[in-house]
Amino acid sequence: MSEQDRSMLESVDARTQLAGSNRMEILLFSLGTGETFGINVFKVREVSKTPKITKTPNMPAGVEGLISLRGNVIPVLSLARSMDLNDAPGGLGGSMMVTEYNKRILGFLVHDVDRIIRVEWSKVLAPESVITGGTHRFITAITELPNGKLVSILDVEQILANTFGEAAVGELQRLEEKGTDYNVFFADDSAIARKKIAEVLDKLGVKHKHALNGLEAWTRLSGMASHAQQTNKDLRDEVQLILVDAEMPEMDGYVLTKNIKNDKRFAGIPVVMHSSLSSEANRAMGSRVGVDAYVAKFDADMLADTLRPLLMKSHRN
Repeated sequence: MSEQDRSMLESVDARTQLAGSNRMEILLFSLGTGETFGINVFKVREVSKTPKITKTPNMPAGVEGLISLRGNVIPVLSLARSMDLNDAPGGLGGSMMVTEYNKRILGFLVHDVDRIIRVEWSKVLAPESVITGGTHRFITAITELPNGKLVSILDVEQILANTFGEAAVGELQRLEEKGTDYNVFFADDSAIARKKIAEVLDKLGVKHKHALNGLEAWTRLSGMASHAQQTNKDLRDEVQLILVDAEMPEMDGYVLTKNIKNDKRFAGIPVVMHSSLSSEANRAMGSRVGVDAYVAKFDADMLADTLRPLLMKSHRN
């Protein structure tokens, strides 16, 4: 790892101060197409020149092979191939980002790495093009640099699902108490994450509503709370638990959690953070803003086991 790359990724502890500030730091990189891409710095362990990669048969499309990294054998993906970017140049690219997603360490090959920028989540937007299919399905949000250039922030969960397949959701013990309905409100900007969360909740027998980002979630939750007040009803009859992603356009999960915890109307309703940011630093960030539990994506059994007692406790209080 070069001194430049080391300095680029140092001081991670200082970045935990971003929790609750509605800001994030993005590592910018290129795939050789002229477009600028970005991912959250917290998901990047290190950056290096592209190493020697051992080719391995029967790998999914986009997986170039394996490398040994400090005693761990990890798969290496070409992001351009995984995203079906036909206009990307051939070859493996000049740089590799070592990332951690959902407790899995992976190498991502890119054309080159640029720099780290700090942006406000309020300026990270989910464009309509994200839902049109094609390569856009791998982009979860966009933001704009001071020079007017757009940055496409990747939905890595979708890329991994496209490469390795979706995580299976097995049979789960249902939450069944006579005369009891359980309701969860969840917010996540990733389409694949929303799909898997809904599968877990359906198998638990839990009703659910969702939002596509933190700002939409806060607007809808505030409306629900105001309506409960106006009709003299208990908000906990309508929602027993709120599940939030950490990274979301317009308002992140940390600010959303702070808003909920600072609003007495939501007293007694637990907030669970469900994030692919699985490091201890991110758990600390969640704890700082008051989440009741933190679950790393995506383990259906762990998510169910976390939600089940909190829902039962919330409903009985």
